Amino acid sequence: MTSTSTEPMPARPMVVLNAQIRALVAGGGVASPEGRREYERLLVEWVSAVRGGPAEAV
Repeated sequence: MTSTSTEPMPARPMVVLNAQIRALVAGGGVASPEGRREYERLLVEWVSAVRGGPAEAV
């Protein structure tokens, strides 16, 4: 089965999300529009993990 953007994303541990966010920021990845979108997507997923529910698309 293929995944679509309307399906909830699988929950990942906060430690994994933190590492990805830190790596993106440390590498200057948020300077590009694509990097900013990835940063925002990771933050949404991180907040969801903190709250214990499924991530919602922005």
